[in-house]
Amino acid sequence: MYEYAIAWEWLAFAVRWLHVVTAIAWIGSSFYFIALDLGLKKAPDLPPGAYGEEWQVHGGGFYHIRKYLVAPASMPEHLTWFKWESYATWLSGFAMLAVVYYGGADLFLIDRHVLDVPQWQAILISLASLSVGWIIYDTLCKSPIGKNTWGLMALLYVALVAMAWGYTQVFTGRAAFLHLGAFTATIMSANVFFIIIPNQKIVVADLIAGRTPDPKYGMIAKQRSLHNNYLTLPVIFFMLSNHYPLAFGTKYNWIIAALVFLMGVTIRHWFNTTHARKGKPTWTWAVTVIIFIIIMWLSTVPKILGGGENDTSSIAPAFQRFAGDPHFGAAKDVIGTRCMMCHTAEPVYEGIARPPKGVAFDSDAAIAAHAREIYLQAARSHAMPPGNITDITLDERKVLTAWYESATAKASTQ
Repeated sequence: MYEYAIAWEWLAFAVRWLHVVTAIAWIGSSFYFIALDLGLKKAPDLPPGAYGEEWQVHGGGFYHIRKYLVAPASMPEHLTWFKWESYATWLSGFAMLAVVYYGGADLFLIDRHVLDVPQWQAILISLASLSVGWIIYDTLCKSPIGKNTWGLMALLYVALVAMAWGYTQVFTGRAAFLHLGAFTATIMSANVFFIIIPNQKIVVADLIAGRTPDPKYGMIAKQRSLHNNYLTLPVIFFMLSNHYPLAFGTKYNWIIAALVFLMGVTIRHWFNTTHARKGKPTWTWAVTVIIFIIIMWLSTVPKILGGGENDTSSIAPAFQRFAGDPHFGAAKDVIGTRCMMCHTAEPVYEGIARPPKGVAFDSDAAIAAHAREIYLQAARSHAMPPGNITDITLDERKVLTAWYESATAKASTQ
């Protein structure tokens, strides 16, 4: 059973790597085409139906690119579709969600001090929220408000803030941020799957049949593409946020999430305006810095305003076997000696103000809950302590190994 933990960790790594690779491909092509679209110029020799052109140089060669607002007069022999990058990113992201958060629901998904629910209910809430998000967004886009791009984006922002608050009332802070990213990414990928690509296929079918394509399909697809463009940077933030507990593990994490969306808009606005050759609105960077400073402040205000921390003294049923194992006492001594300089509510190691990744071993419950991470990072590997700064010995690592494997072996025979 304990070898299962190692195999599962490698599976999580493989899925995460795949997700990063596909996300780079999707985000790269998305940013490129937005910049290309904004940089198009009119020219007197453009063919009928052409909207603009752009000359670019890259990799030692020159590229001459033209955009047709609706479609060219005839179907080209070779047409490259940009869709699999989006689909692969969402599928690999969902696989990672399942491996990390569904597979480790008791530790990473459920916070029983926030909402005490069985694993299956937490997973069902997760799945339902991703589906409902797309339905609400798509309904808004197809409603009369959908004709007003910026009004629609304002409503979308309100919905995202509401979801940020809602997720923090259901899941752990880490899972709430990850789900907010998944919620947004689902909207983005569904835009490609249900709207942008189908609309492009309608245009292609009209060309093949010799009909004049309706320009409305391109206009609808462009609006959805614009939404994706402004949502990309916040999604990246939320996908990386699990490394930064000061973002997700604080009292006002949902407000921090709301401000992250605003930072995404201000940053993208600078790039979009610059690519459109409409100047360089440097004020957007000033606003971004101010918002970021506010976020930094929000991560510390619970102490200022007297906000309390959750009680972590009770041990969840899933982790009781680790606290009840005969080796637990010896393992706890090793952790107290070698790990709690940093992993405590008030670290004493110089330069560390908060426990790394929000992991504190101040109670038996906390140690038991993180048994798998302790096993992988301090027993079976030497990742912790970093650089072995606390001089943990091989014998002490064997104590941690014996504790986890003993508790796991007993669970497998029950």
